[in-house]
Amino acid sequence: MLQSLSLIFDTGCLILIWLVQLVIYPSFQYYSPSDLKKWHSKYTGQITVVVLPLMMGQLITSSMLAYLEISALNLTKLALILINWVLTFVVFVPLHQKLEHIAEPLQLTNALIVKNWLRTFIWSLIFLLTLFKGL
Repeated sequence: MLQSLSLIFDTGCLILIWLVQLVIYPSFQYYSPSDLKKWHSKYTGQITVVVLPLMMGQLITSSMLAYLEISALNLTKLALILINWVLTFVVFVPLHQKLEHIAEPLQLTNALIVKNWLRTFIWSLIFLLTLFKGL
């Protein structure tokens, strides 16, 4: 049951990060600076409603699995999840906050796209680890 829940949260995070990487962040480049500021403020509130439950569910289920069944795979997965939490709150939240306050956001949107490849890779790896464990 817990493994199935973990797979659901990991799949949700995987789909979300690829949408962010391939569709959402690149779309920021097509807004005028003033329109991006208006949209971005609304976007961050709306996307948080989707992202936060997925990340919390992923963290909780992976923590429980690592506690109940200590293994290299479970501990590696949990470490990767914690790295993504740190990246999200130390790198990406501040970038998003800056985006709402700068006059020319194009360079910052490019930074979001480039830096987000790391989170995309990590969430993809987390999913693969969960899938591998389920086989």
